[in-house]
Amino acid sequence: MQCKVEILRIFRNPYYVFWSLFMPIVFYVVFTKIFNSATDDQQLWKAHFLMSMAAFSVMGSAIMTLGIRLVEERKQGWSMFMRITPLSDQAYFAAKMIGQTVIHICSIVIIFTAGGLINGISLSPLEWLMCGVWLLFGSLPFLAIGTLVGTMKRVDTAGGVSNMVYMVLAICGGMWMPMEIMPNFIQNIGKWLPSYHYGSGAWEIVRGGVPDWTNFTLLVGYLVLFMVISGYTRRKQEVAV
Repeated sequence: MQCKVEILRIFRNPYYVFWSLFMPIVFYVVFTKIFNSATDDQQLWKAHFLMSMAAFSVMGSAIMTLGIRLVEERKQGWSMFMRITPLSDQAYFAAKMIGQTVIHICSIVIIFTAGGLINGISLSPLEWLMCGVWLLFGSLPFLAIGTLVGTMKRVDTAGGVSNMVYMVLAICGGMWMPMEIMPNFIQNIGKWLPSYHYGSGAWEIVRGGVPDWTNFTLLVGYLVLFMVISGYTRRKQEVAV
């Protein structure tokens, strides 16, 4: 029941609709139809950028939608109310994560479908499945960032910070343009960011390969790091209350 409520609330959230569905599809049209890349293999570029926009969508939903919603619930007293119910904190956060994952599946399906309709992207069923599974797995560290954003006290602060983090990760992680054409200093920073390794795994799949072990390792490392920081921050806040 809690998961169902979470899913319905997310679909009604304007942040989700705008940043996770509308904007990625608009960017996909702009960068593959209007300002098209002069690459030799156009179909590969269009498939590559489709994966970038799917990753961009899921990343935004995890960081912004989840993070801002957690702040809103605490501000409205909902989090405090949940503590006096039989529902444990673990079950509460599990419901949010499951609900967010279902939303991510919907986002991936919608954007993959848009890519097929707009540019006729043709991948094998296994490649579509592998890309979808990778995008779901890779979203975990960004969900952890979302829970960290959710520890902030003000909704407007959480909105501003999450938006800035989201944009920096997307641009410096090579989701809007290939990493190879960026300035060297951005490349040096970007290749250590979770967003780059998130997109890189999907880019390798559409090229006929598989994600590299460094993609897995760094994403898992970032997941642990942000979960530890988020958990520590929440415990400190509970003690203060």
